[in-house]
Amino acid sequence: MYIKVGRNLKTPAPIIVAVHHCQGSATGYSGATKYPALADQHGFIVIYPNSKSGGGCFDVASTATLTHDGGGDSQTIVNMVKYAIEKHGGDPKRVFTVGTSSGAMMTNVLVGAYPDVFAAGSVYSGVPDGCFFVQGATATQDPPGWSNSCANGQNIKTAQQWGDMVRGYYPGYTGTRPRMQIFHGTADNTLRYQNYQEQLKQWSNVFGLTAVKNTTNTPRSGWTQSIYGEGTATTAQLVGYSAQGVGHSVPQQEAMDLAFFGIA
Repeated sequence: MYIKVGRNLKTPAPIIVAVHHCQGSATGYSGATKYPALADQHGFIVIYPNSKSGGGCFDVASTATLTHDGGGDSQTIVNMVKYAIEKHGGDPKRVFTVGTSSGAMMTNVLVGAYPDVFAAGSVYSGVPDGCFFVQGATATQDPPGWSNSCANGQNIKTAQQWGDMVRGYYPGYTGTRPRMQIFHGTADNTLRYQNYQEQLKQWSNVFGLTAVKNTTNTPRSGWTQSIYGEGTATTAQLVGYSAQGVGHSVPQQEAMDLAFFGIA
């Protein structure tokens, strides 16, 4: 784990959990993203978890990780958040998560299993919460379980089915659900583009949203922005970005993340 505490921090301060991709590391992701510098500029805390697996992938395949307080990598990351709140003055009401590839999968898992901890998530080239489940996978195996059918976009479900999976990971939870921002490239050959559609189906059902407004060439040429329900790109519960011709994975849009999180 690597924690960056922004300069001139005014507590309680926002927390961003930034989760790296497979074959990545906490230090590598911190160097490849702009969140540390932005933490100094805007006064927030960044947590970079480090995968324990030899391949650098986070476990998103086991029941333990997928379930609230079930153990596994997700609960380990939540414990990091608790540490930042207790030791560095983090704000428990302003905890956010962002990740790419394996980290994007974990971002979906975190907001699904711990909606009481996270206020919003931003997903770069991921898959739906629960899509990567592998029967018999454990939280301690190395490497973690891998689902080819999910990666290839073959795990197709109805919005209700996807939403029920999220709700099933924290039975009885009736509080506010984290807002979601989702990016995916149409030319992604690692985690196929169909996973973008499945994520939007999942979270639109969780939020109970059906109306969607699509805007082409936003925020850049070839990208299509989809806003579900009421609000703007920075205030809506669910916002998606389809990046035409972009592979795996969509480049990090740190300024958009901070705007969506209400930090800047």
